[in-house]
Amino acid sequence: MSKTNKKEVIEEKMNETEVNADELKTEKQKNKPRAEKAGDAPPDDNDAAVDELNGPKETGESGASNEAGADSIAALQEELTAERDKYLRLAAEYDNFRKRSMKELTTVYSDARADTITKLLPVYDNLERALKVECSDMSFLKGVEMTMTQLTEILEGMGVQTIQATGEQFDPNRHNAVMSIEDPNLGEKTVAEEYQKGFMLGDRVIRFSTVVVAN
Repeated sequence: MSKTNKKEVIEEKMNETEVNADELKTEKQKNKPRAEKAGDAPPDDNDAAVDELNGPKETGESGASNEAGADSIAALQEELTAERDKYLRLAAEYDNFRKRSMKELTTVYSDARADTITKLLPVYDNLERALKVECSDMSFLKGVEMTMTQLTEILEGMGVQTIQATGEQFDPNRHNAVMSIEDPNLGEKTVAEEYQKGFMLGDRVIRFSTVVVAN
């Protein structure tokens, strides 16, 4: 082969190599990510250094924020506990006030009823004396008996009971002794006679029985 032909072959091979290089470069550009085409270059070493410096700063801000949030929650919990204690104290005071008021109302009602009944007892005593007196007018006597029966029924309807006295053992909680006698037919501290009848309203004595005690 002549020198001229060899030179032409070498030039042709070089041209083919340049064409292949251009095609390869074009293919690489096509395959690049869209971000690189848009001009977004990967972060360089300076950006990495900036991020490294910013990292601890953001962490510090987050830690301070968390600490402030914890303090706020603790303060709210303390306030909630204080309000709860205040509510419990108020509820206990109200409950005590309610119980005290109910007791006072019950006591006032009981006292008022006992006072009213006590004021009616002289009427009972007078009717009882009238029935012990001999009377020839049977109509008058019948009227007194009917009045006494009606009053007794009213007292019983209000819960009033008479205190048993004559023949009973003397009880200082129910009887008021005004005299003492000797009677061999009666036991020791036995009520021999009743001067005035006593009354109870439930468990409460509203008037003691006035009695004479034997032995």
